[in-house]
Amino acid sequence: MIPPEKYYINVGRASDLKNKKDKFIYRALEIFPGFLVWTTFILMIILSWIAPFWAAIFIIAFCSYWLLRTAHFTLHLVAAYRQMKKNLNINWIEKLDELKIENCKLKINWREIYHLVILPMYKEGYGIVDSTMKALASSDYPKDKIIVVLAIEERAGKEAKEVVDKIKKEYEDKFFKFLITVHPKGIPGEIAGKGSNETWAGKEVKEKIIDVEKIPYENIIVSCFDIDTQVFPQYFSCLTFHYLTCKKPLRSSFQPIPLYLNNFWEAPFFSRLVSSMNVFWQMMQQQRPEKEITYSSHAMGFLPLVEMDFWQKNVVSEDAGIFWKAFLFYDGDYRVVPIHYPITMDAVAAASFPKTAINQYKQQRRWAGGSEGIPYLIFGCLKNKKIPFKKAFTYSFLIVEGFWAWATNAILILCLGWLPLVLNKSNFHSTVLAYNLPYITRNLMTIAMVGLFVCVIINILLAPRPKDFNLRRRFFLLVQWIFFPFGLIIFGSFPSIEAQTRLMLGKYPGFWVTEKVRKT
Repeated sequence: MIPPEKYYINVGRASDLKNKKDKFIYRALEIFPGFLVWTTFILMIILSWIAPFWAAIFIIAFCSYWLLRTAHFTLHLVAAYRQMKKNLNINWIEKLDELKIENCKLKINWREIYHLVILPMYKEGYGIVDSTMKALASSDYPKDKIIVVLAIEERAGKEAKEVVDKIKKEYEDKFFKFLITVHPKGIPGEIAGKGSNETWAGKEVKEKIIDVEKIPYENIIVSCFDIDTQVFPQYFSCLTFHYLTCKKPLRSSFQPIPLYLNNFWEAPFFSRLVSSMNVFWQMMQQQRPEKEITYSSHAMGFLPLVEMDFWQKNVVSEDAGIFWKAFLFYDGDYRVVPIHYPITMDAVAAASFPKTAINQYKQQRRWAGGSEGIPYLIFGCLKNKKIPFKKAFTYSFLIVEGFWAWATNAILILCLGWLPLVLNKSNFHSTVLAYNLPYITRNLMTIAMVGLFVCVIINILLAPRPKDFNLRRRFFLLVQWIFFPFGLIIFGSFPSIEAQTRLMLGKYPGFWVTEKVRKT
C-alpha cells in the first residue's frame, strides 16, 4: 500500500490537493506546458516582425536540429524493424526450455509463470472481442497458466453484458480461469475510464482468483490490453523470457510494438497514415529504453501493481500514468524493457469518412492529454527527495520537450521559412541572409525527407497482404504519404495544442472512448 508521505502518487489534478501551497505549485505546473507552447508561437511572430535576423538564425538552427532528429529517428527505426523481424523468427518456448533457473533473476521455472490478461471494454461489438479471444486461445503458451479478465463498465448497459456472457460461454474452458468484472459507475474520486476500470478488475481478480489459488504475486505477469489487441502466437513466451532474464523484473514494465493492422485496409488513408507514424515512433523508442515509457497495451509484474494499489483512477492517460506512478513509488528505480515483439490493434475507423476524421482527432487529443503527466511527474520529483536529481531532471525534460515538440514542431517547420520575410518590411529583405534563407531551409528539409522515404518503405513491408494486394493498393500506400505534412498538423499539432491549452485553463477532459468499427 502507498505510505502517507507519498500522497502525491494518487494526485490527478491540482484540485485533488488540500494543502494550498501544494495546490498552487501543482496548478502552476499544469499551466506550464500550454504556456510554453503559446509562448513559442508568440515569440515566433514577434521575432519575425521586430528581430528578423535573429529569427532567421533560429530558423536555420531549428531546421538543422530537425535534420539531426530525423537522422536519429531513421537509424533507430531501421534497427528496431530488423530486431522485430528477428524476434518473430525465434522459438521462444524453446529458449524458455533452455533457460536455467540459476540464470533467472527471480529463480522461478518458466512453467510456474502465470499470465493475467485484463481486457477493459465499453460498448465494443462481439466481433472485435471474439477476434481478441481467438488470438489469445491460439497463443503457444500453456493455457492452464493464462487468466483472462473481461472488465466491462456498468454504464455500458445490457448489450455489453450480453457480449461478454456469450464470449465467456465460448472461451472460459480454454484458459485456467476466466472472469467477468463489472466496474460500477459513479464512484467518487474516479474518472469514468480505462484506469479506474482496470483497477477495479485487478482488485477483483486478486480477491476471487489469485488469493484463492494462492498464486505468488511475483509469478504473475499482467498484460493490460485494449479490447482490440490481438497477440502474435509467441507473445506470452517472449514476454516470459524477458521477464525472467531482465535485470529487475519487479521494477520493470514490458513494452511490445503496437501495429495497427487489424483493419488496415478498411481505415481511410489518413487514419492509416497517422497510425503508421505512431507505430514508427514506438518502434524507434524500443531502441532507446532509457527514454521509453509505457504506452497503450503493455505488461508488468502483478506484485508492483499490488504494492502501488494498481492504476490511477483519476487520470486520462493510465498507460503512461502507471509508469510515472511506479517511477515515483519506487524512488526512480523503475524502467521499461522493450521486447521488440509486435501485437496488432485497430486503426481508427468509423461508419463514415467525416466521422472517422473526427474520431481520429479526438483520439489524438486524448493521447495528447498525457501532458497531465508533466505536472504529476515534476511535482512528484519535487516531493520525493530520494529520486536522483539527474534522473528526475532527465525524465522531466524529456516529457516536457516531447509534448512541446508534438504541439509546435510541425507548425514551426511550416511557418518559419517565410514568416520573417512577410512580417518584416525593413531592409532585412536586401541582406544576404534573407536572400538565402528560403534556400537553406528548403535544402535542409529536402535532406530530411530521406527519413520519410524510409518510413514509406517500412510501411509497405508491414502492411498486411490481402488476396487482392494489387498494384492499385501498392500505389495508394505510396500516395497517402503526400498527406504527411498536413497530417502532422491536423492530427498532430492541433489536438496537442488543444489538450495542453485545456490543461492550462483547468478544463480537464474526461476519458473519450474511441469507437471501433470493422466490416469483417
